[in-house]
Amino acid sequence: MQIFLVGGAVRDALLQKSAGDRDYVVVGATPAQMLAAGYTQVGRDFPVFLHPQTHEEYALARTERKSGNGHLGFVVHAAADVTLEQDLARRDFTLNAIARDLDSGALVDPFNGVADLNARVLRHVGPAFVEDPLRVLRAARFLAQLAPFGFVLAEETQRLMQTMSRSGELASLPAERIWQEMLKALRSSKPSAFFRCLHDCGALAALMPEVDALYGIPQRAEYHPEVDTGLHTEMVCDMAARLAPGDDLIGFAALTHDLGKALTPAAELPRHIMHEQRGIAPLEKLAARLKVPNAHLALAKLACRQHLNVHRIAQLKPATVLKLIEAADGFRKPERIRQLAKVCEADARGRGGAAESAYPEATLLLDAFDAACKVKAQEVAAHLQGPAVGEAIRRARIRAIADDLPPHRRTT
Repeated sequence: MQIFLVGGAVRDALLQKSAGDRDYVVVGATPAQMLAAGYTQVGRDFPVFLHPQTHEEYALARTERKSGNGHLGFVVHAAADVTLEQDLARRDFTLNAIARDLDSGALVDPFNGVADLNARVLRHVGPAFVEDPLRVLRAARFLAQLAPFGFVLAEETQRLMQTMSRSGELASLPAERIWQEMLKALRSSKPSAFFRCLHDCGALAALMPEVDALYGIPQRAEYHPEVDTGLHTEMVCDMAARLAPGDDLIGFAALTHDLGKALTPAAELPRHIMHEQRGIAPLEKLAARLKVPNAHLALAKLACRQHLNVHRIAQLKPATVLKLIEAADGFRKPERIRQLAKVCEADARGRGGAAESAYPEATLLLDAFDAACKVKAQEVAAHLQGPAVGEAIRRARIRAIADDLPPHRRTT
């Protein structure tokens, strides 16, 4: 029996990057031997065992054979005669097909993963890569997560992914898996790498056509020097990751805030009148297909509808600012206001030449919200009943917002 550390833990150690879970492959053992050694079997589709002390996962070396369509159409063979190289050959990328012998510490690298890692190239292991459509998403997600290290996709891998995107097999991917891969990308430091990779290989059009449709849509250059709406969306996603690291709620809202621009009539371009209203329908369609959680959809719809109002908050009347806060359900869910401010700041700074610009509108929104929250019902409506209570609170909140504004704007 030989035990090897494999996959991400080896890769991340070589990158001097903090690693997550540690995965092990056991070569030359049977399930009976593992059980006799005190391991607990947990694998349903193939033999996986938990270590008796550490409870880490140890899988018997295995091979896979394509038996049907989609991500789950495989027959797994795990046995004592399966070699480590055979096990590594079924993996997706060369940098994930490196193993470390636990006894000697030596690396086992039959597919030159260390060389690709040093060259910062993401490359598929072999032709079996095409058998699992999920690997297209994994490639894009790895590019996002490894962006700080400067990884690029190997040309032959991109060509293979283009072939996979044309095959139609991406349609077999469960919505939950697509969503989980996207969440990991949105939590990375450079989500744009995920969406750009999928766009370039044709997968974004197959999986998220509402987002893909933004590429090639022009915007007014005086406001958007980058012009292309798809590029702007990438920049907004990256700025959201910078302003709110690891926050996929803000990341998803940043991704989808401008979906309505793809529906602007050609005669109106490069202006995008009413794009905030037009964006709701494609957003709801995307969310339904990917089974997006309610919290993500709620913030995304809020940002889609209100981002222009936040951008021009300095020109809004106090009563209109209050309506914005109420539309966000801010008094019951105060976190929404702060999230909306972050998304709007990402939008404002996620464009050519604006990355280091100030965004005072976020402060105006937050200050107005804090002022409105200080209004106490018992102080302004203690002597009232029925609808008069709510109206008194509303008027007091408007006055509080007006008082919080600069002197030249104190008007209702």
